[in-house]
Formats: sequence, C-alpha cells, structure tokens
Amino acid sequence: MMFVGEQPGDSEDRAGHPFVGPAGGVLHDAMERAGIDPGSVYVTNAVKHFKFVQRGKRRIHNKPRTIEIRACKPWLDAEIAAVKPSLIVALGATAAHSLLGANFKLLANRARLIVSNDVARPVLPTIHPSAILRAPDRDTRRSEMRRFIRDLEVAAEASGV
Repeated sequence: MMFVGEQPGDSEDRAGHPFVGPAGGVLHDAMERAGIDPGSVYVTNAVKHFKFVQRGKRRIHNKPRTIEIRACKPWLDAEIAAVKPSLIVALGATAAHSLLGANFKLLANRARLIVSNDVARPVLPTIHPSAILRAPDRDTRRSEMRRFIRDLEVAAEASGV
C-alpha cells in the first residue's frame, strides 16, 4: 500500500522524510488503530518541496499551485511504478488532484475505491491527517479521527492487509 500526502511540512522538510511531524503522528496512530503496520507501507508526497511563507522565524505552509503539482508528477509516477502498490491512499485534496485530476471532488468520494485510467492502481481518497489537527475542538478532532480510522480500515480491507 502507498500513502500519498500533499507536500512536506516544516518538520518533514528539515528531516528529509515524509510524515514525521504532527500530521505524521496522527497518520501513524490511525494506521496502527486500523490494523496497518506503518512499517509495511510506502509514504510519500505529491509535491516534493515545502512551499512556505516566512513569518519571523516560522515557516508557514503554503498550498502548492497546480503547476507545482504537475511539475512533481513524474517523480510520483516513478515512485508508483517502482513500488507497485496494490492500493494508493490519497491523503487530502492535493494528493487526490495529483492522482485523479484537478476536478476530482475529495469529500464526495471519501473512502471510495476509485479506478482511473490515469493511475495504474486503485486509489482511496481521504482527508489529510493535518485536517484532524486543525479541527476546531476536541470533540470534532475525536470524531474526525474515528472517521479517518474507518477510512483506513476500508483501505486495509481493499489491499488485503
């Protein structure tokens, strides 16, 4: 199974590895709770560089543009070809757009297996784990985490994990 996120965050950019920051903690916790061994999956990002705005000493995430998503697509395609995953989990709209096209509607298709001629593997779109971190309150975060875990359980079942 392959998980594709948006782009590296500040922590990931500094470490040189995807999903090692706060969103990575949410992702790994949800994977384990869904019965997916985080060590058995390949994790990457659709965009390979951290796009940010400098605010004082902080680097604040800035959503990648379509041109940046397209520019990084050959690298993502090469990763898919090398890994040959049975299933790709698209984490968030940017990843889903990279894999399934700019007009793809994430929330309308959340946790549904999508077979596309553009991708040689089935894709299961879901939210990005950072969306859980940005939820307005603890109850909403808990609810979104439960739903995210259910999405990953669908992915585990579909991939035979």
